Amino acid sequence: MMVPYLGWIGELKNPQTVRADLLAGITVALVLIPQSMAYAQLASLPPYIGLYASFIPVILAALMGSSRQLATGPVAVVSLMAAAALQPLAASSPDELLMYAAVMALLVGVFQLALGLFRLGVLVDFLSHPVVVGFTNGAAIIIATSQISKLFGVSAHKSEHHYETVWSVLVDASQNTHMSTLLMGLLALAIMILLKKFLPKVPGVLTAVVVTTVLGYVIGFESMGGKVVGDIPKGLPSLSTPSFNFEVVLQLASTAMTIALIGFMEAIAIAKAMATQTRQRLDTNQELVGQGLANIASGLFQGYPVSGSFSRSAVNINAGAKTGMSSVFTALFVLLTLLFLTPLLYHLPQAVLAAIIIMAVIGLVNFQAVKHAWHANRHDGIAAVVTFIATLAFAPHLDNGIMVGAGLALVLFLMRTMKPRVAQLGRYKDGTLRDISVNPGLPTSEHVVAMRFDGQLYFANVSFFEDTVLTALADHPKATYFLVVGDGIN
Repeated sequence: MMVPYLGWIGELKNPQTVRADLLAGITVALVLIPQSMAYAQLASLPPYIGLYASFIPVILAALMGSSRQLATGPVAVVSLMAAAALQPLAASSPDELLMYAAVMALLVGVFQLALGLFRLGVLVDFLSHPVVVGFTNGAAIIIATSQISKLFGVSAHKSEHHYETVWSVLVDASQNTHMSTLLMGLLALAIMILLKKFLPKVPGVLTAVVVTTVLGYVIGFESMGGKVVGDIPKGLPSLSTPSFNFEVVLQLASTAMTIALIGFMEAIAIAKAMATQTRQRLDTNQELVGQGLANIASGLFQGYPVSGSFSRSAVNINAGAKTGMSSVFTALFVLLTLLFLTPLLYHLPQAVLAAIIIMAVIGLVNFQAVKHAWHANRHDGIAAVVTFIATLAFAPHLDNGIMVGAGLALVLFLMRTMKPRVAQLGRYKDGTLRDISVNPGLPTSEHVVAMRFDGQLYFANVSFFEDTVLTALADHPKATYFLVVGDGIN
């Protein structure tokens, strides 16, 4: 369905549905507004760019996407990947940096929209789950450690490798920590952790933002040398086509393509998890269209790349969202913030945004999933571990980690399928042929050799198949018949 909102818009005739969506939309907005500013900061962009990316893109993703409860907007992993591509361009003027961010969003959107329109959503399956698990764990650690400088109030001297940057920040923090900044960040972390544990229904992120903003204003945090969000342009982002040259497009294209795939995999994984609860039918290609249009809109309205959010989608469905209208209400609340509430955010400490990011990515660290992949299939476990290590080693260039993981997964798959298991068969007591390695002692015939090829037969393993047959015949010189049981061959 190219206009999926037609499937649920009729349900809004029910006042209870509208009320449920309104409450869910406002609840998500209270999380989205501070998170979007924090993630924009993670992407090396001004915090208000996150608000711009949380308005029109959220509406389009809700109207044109397949999932009713998926909450789209700025997310941590995509923001970090955007930062890696944008930081080399940071020497340019701030205006050019914003333009490059918008160009990246356009490229991501075009890639996703093209995949959706040509019904190529199946391509995301080539990025195996173990690779994504390893990448997500590595990215979460990188994201959390990238916020140490803001939490301690010290400058981050960027190095070629992320671990070098973290080390220099820790050395600087050991001597030059800005105590007011650190205390403000720790206060925000304490509020969010304690509320999550003891009062989970109270929005921890919003509470931390309100408390620290008011406190920052009362004590004069900015005059003490603390960094605050500062002025946020009042009003709505204007529709504009970013000007760019072909060289910039080439420079951003590979990262944009990676973000398009990773961002969509994150979005569709969330959507599928929620669909199991709601029994909603999902269309992968339609979701690609929705995410693609959202990113194109983000690029045209001065934003940066967006995707589906794990945490906000969970908040949305737990708050009782019934249709995509809940996300529309979320966007409208962001609209009100842009029009009337931005002056209230001036004194929000940047250390609090760092604390919000750290809290958000803690939930992405899941070593149990890596352990499960290792026990389920050794090759999958190897792919997950290598991707995790490569992501950390190549940081901040996360696309290299993904490429290493995807390449290794492909090599391991080929190794597994190039030499599939071959079973020699004997006659069981009921007359059927069974594997003699599983059922030792089964009678075999010296005149008939029976073997089962447990795998698909294709160009890469044809030679192995031939060698197996010839070896079996050489081992049975009196054989006059060779029987191949091809149940596993397609």
